[in-house]
Amino acid sequence: MAPRLSLKLGVVADRDRTPDSPDAVIVVEPTIGSIARSKGSLYLLVTSTVAGSRARDATRQAAESMRDEYYYDESAGIRVCLEKVLTQANKRLAHHDRLGSGPNGGPIGVAVAVIRGAELYVATVGPAEAYLIRSARLSTLPDPHRDRGLPTAELTPDIWRGEINVGDSLVLVSPNVVGRLGPDELKDLLVTLHPQPAMEQLHQRFIAAGGKGSDGVIAIEATEVSAIEKPRALIPVRPDEPLAGLPDHSPIPLADSVTDGVAAVSAGARQARVAAGGWAGRMVRGVQDRLPHRSPPMTRVTPFATRQETRRRAAVALLAFVVVAAGLGFAVWVAAGNAPHQSVASLTAGQRALQTARDDIATVWAPGVDLVTGDPGRAKDLLEDAYRQLDAAETSGVPTSTTTPLKTRVATGLDTLYGVVEVTPQILFGFPTSDPPVDLTALVRGPDGKAFVIDGGSKAVLRIDAKAGEATAILRAGDKIGGITVGEPKLLSVGGNDLLVLDTTDQLWRWTPADKNGRGTVRQVRVKDSASWGDDILAIGTFCRADCSLYNLYVVDPSSRQILTYSPAADGSGYPDDPTGRLATARDVSGFTDLYIDGDIWAADGGTIERFVGGRDDGWRAAGPGDTLLRSAPSYTLIGSGDAKRTGVIYGYDRPNARFVAIDKTDGSYVEQYRVTGRGGAWSDVRGVVYTAGIEDGPASVTWIDHDQLMTAVLEANLGASPSASPSAGPSGSAAPSASGSVKASPSAKP
Repeated sequence: MAPRLSLKLGVVADRDRTPDSPDAVIVVEPTIGSIARSKGSLYLLVTSTVAGSRARDATRQAAESMRDEYYYDESAGIRVCLEKVLTQANKRLAHHDRLGSGPNGGPIGVAVAVIRGAELYVATVGPAEAYLIRSARLSTLPDPHRDRGLPTAELTPDIWRGEINVGDSLVLVSPNVVGRLGPDELKDLLVTLHPQPAMEQLHQRFIAAGGKGSDGVIAIEATEVSAIEKPRALIPVRPDEPLAGLPDHSPIPLADSVTDGVAAVSAGARQARVAAGGWAGRMVRGVQDRLPHRSPPMTRVTPFATRQETRRRAAVALLAFVVVAAGLGFAVWVAAGNAPHQSVASLTAGQRALQTARDDIATVWAPGVDLVTGDPGRAKDLLEDAYRQLDAAETSGVPTSTTTPLKTRVATGLDTLYGVVEVTPQILFGFPTSDPPVDLTALVRGPDGKAFVIDGGSKAVLRIDAKAGEATAILRAGDKIGGITVGEPKLLSVGGNDLLVLDTTDQLWRWTPADKNGRGTVRQVRVKDSASWGDDILAIGTFCRADCSLYNLYVVDPSSRQILTYSPAADGSGYPDDPTGRLATARDVSGFTDLYIDGDIWAADGGTIERFVGGRDDGWRAAGPGDTLLRSAPSYTLIGSGDAKRTGVIYGYDRPNARFVAIDKTDGSYVEQYRVTGRGGAWSDVRGVVYTAGIEDGPASVTWIDHDQLMTAVLEANLGASPSASPSAGPSGSAAPSASGSVKASPSAKP
């Protein structure tokens, strides 16, 4: 007959475990015979490689669901039930992980054992280990899923089946404990001590060795139950009774007679006491009856109306008392206020939000882990949640001195995920102090490759030679050219080998370079009925024909609700014909802030970018950067590109967020965004911009103006020097451009 087994259990109490331990331990030893015979005893350890509240909740929920499903399922044997339980736990964890409520930090490990009589079933998945100690030898139970924890795409649980004998010990343990102490330490303790003191000693050594995080462990030792035989019941033995059945008599002579007499005397005395007491009581009551006494009072009858009035007054008095008490209570409540209670509740919510944010940050940048590069999608979800929790913590009263460093770290990680590239600006030309002060309003790259700007202070068009450190006026308001007075310059554009200037009197002027030293000629360009444009022209542009000796002129005219297109004369002298509406259908163009033409017509309209093909809006839309958690939605005012039609990217200047955004021309998808290093204010007041494509595979560059200086930056992270000193297509600039310059008059501002 096989010996009966008794199982001794050893676990670490919850109060003794490390505070950051995410592991869950469940032991079920049924006391109902039918359950013990069919399902056996269940020993379950669920571990996680990452500490934190989310991992702790995930392991606890997984352990409880596995326990409930195992004892609920009566459809098959132990092996099949364990396979079902592990498969269902894997599916549930995968579902929660997709919803964003899973552990979000690492794989879940499971070690489960079932003992029924002498039968032993063991299964391990992921970061969880099982050892069998027999005859002082430690054996590792096989685990085909050591490198894959839950959840995993495919899981085929392998259930090991064997027998457990007297003296055997089974250990389910976290690999973090074994990795810290080693398996020999575990074996020595279980061989020399009983399970419970062995586990307590093991955990103390784990803490002493600097162990943190996962520390779950279960130990079971099989011992023999000794047989117990029930003895026969003892029967009392009495001596022989020769006088059994005879009346009892005293052996002393005359003793029975004396006893009977005493009993008779006692009975007579009792009867005498009762009789005397009755007579005395009657005498006392007779004396009381003869004493004088007061006659009963007369019954008074109260009228019903009087009783009703009394009740009414009592009710009024009670109601007044309640009102006064309530008023006093309300006054005390108002005077004391409930602000302390609200502050305590708000502060508690803020601390919870702060802790959640810290857990999210710890998950993204755990020791040896960087989810920003390893798993960007998951890192984005965690960091966005951390940023929202920090906002909630600040709203609940947590000091900004606590949240600001965390917010800065989260924002840096999110910027990496949002495709933010920080660039270093460089000043190409700084205007000297003048009276009136310089007020730049427009910028183009001229036909000679130099920067041309409109200065609202001097009301002139300036040619900037950054290498020479000079700004030369080529056209001023009030100049007389061909007998016609030049108005104040308003808009700039470039067509072929000409610089076009539109003044406030709706006159179009053409400057053509004569040499490489900034000399050129200025003459008027006749445009039919240009005097009827009015003062609301928003933008002008050109598009070359054939060899660019001739080019079309485009004018954004809100009053005609059109983009007017003018065809040049054959000799290039002007635009003698009536314009045509470039838009297939007239529409409101008063929101246009910039125009760019590369074969398609691009317009910045009310903060958005639109593309017109064949005179119609073809539905192209720019996708947002997706960083509205940190910044507002983009609002583009200036656009441009250095790439050919339908290739490369188009750039948009987003003034509210002081950035440039690159958008794919083909489908409008977001590429990346550029911000100034240190988030300075260099891009807070951009008034004109020119984009230059990179040479071969090199990075592009952007050149812009603010109110009084010309600057440039290479659209590549933290590059401190520009490849050119002027907004030209070739590397013709100075390695150290001037930070300030001088303004000169034009050497040849003649027609």
